[in-house]
Amino acid sequence: MKTVVVGMSGGVDSSVSAYLLKQQGYNVIGLFMINWEEENDGHCTAEDDFEDVKRVCNKIGIPYFSVNYAKEYYDRVFKYFLEQYKKGNTPNPDVLCNKEIKFGPFLEQANKLGADYIATGHYCKKIEKDGKFYLAKASDLNKDQSYFLNQLNQKQLEKVIFPLEDIDKPRVREIAKELELSTASKKDSTGICFIGERNFKKFLKEYLPAKPGNIVTENGEVVGKHDGLMYYTLGQRRGLAIGGRSGGNGQRWFVLRKDLERNELVVSQGEGDALFSKALICKSFNWIPEMPNEKKFECFGKFRYRQPDQKVVVEIRENDIYIQFAEKQRAITPGQYAVLYDTNGICLGGGEIEEVIY
Repeated sequence: MKTVVVGMSGGVDSSVSAYLLKQQGYNVIGLFMINWEEENDGHCTAEDDFEDVKRVCNKIGIPYFSVNYAKEYYDRVFKYFLEQYKKGNTPNPDVLCNKEIKFGPFLEQANKLGADYIATGHYCKKIEKDGKFYLAKASDLNKDQSYFLNQLNQKQLEKVIFPLEDIDKPRVREIAKELELSTASKKDSTGICFIGERNFKKFLKEYLPAKPGNIVTENGEVVGKHDGLMYYTLGQRRGLAIGGRSGGNGQRWFVLRKDLERNELVVSQGEGDALFSKALICKSFNWIPEMPNEKKFECFGKFRYRQPDQKVVVEIRENDIYIQFAEKQRAITPGQYAVLYDTNGICLGGGEIEEVIY
């Protein structure tokens, strides 16, 4: 009997994943990862999540345990998260968490236990062909999470099972209700993994000093004050507190760029060309399973989660990857990831966006 260690988050997806694997005849072990120990409003949400893991594992009849990866998370993910905000970028820690924690120390722990595989509740597929492993979109395209797994390598993919690859979210809820699992009606987690439901601005202020400054137009006219450049992202419309000022063209304001040297937030009105770009550059790129032979080719890309696939032309250059858009894209944001797909929904890989070409 093959052994699989399931990453249990205390949510419905990982709960049903564990059940399905047991039904398939695996020896299943539940593992709960503590990645963040700080209390949220005086209450540690990890304790509640672990209680749900205990209830689910007892219900379906599998052993479970917890492992504290808070130090690894802080060193491998959170420090980088802060560095990116200092640079004025908007990072995606969930991608890094998957690479560095869920498929890092978690996989190592499973190996120590003698497990044959690890499993997660991600909605995506693994395909094996000619001894190589490919990452593909899930059958439920509304929940597909392959975007967040774009940094995985062959060793990590070889060892993972995605039990929800062909099941849609409503069916997952149904299974959990049929089994009377405590997580059946638990809402999905939202926002950045370690921040949870708390106020993002308040959280970030605890780690980075806020430097208020001017909000200016492209012509340098001061139209307001910002609380700190780290609190804003390109294309942002809400929370600028300048909508009621006189003058202008009456259209909504949005963030155009950040001027770190002057500590100024540059804004504009309306959906003009200023926010739309024609290409981007990634300095490093993780190819799954390997770099293509062609140095220039057409495929599809997405530059934020839930964005529809966009037609692109990819050029593999000596020191970077140049991705040109078939149609100009709005608010491409350094720190986020450019993830590429072929026509069959196979994820070719992804890289952090470093430069935007207007």
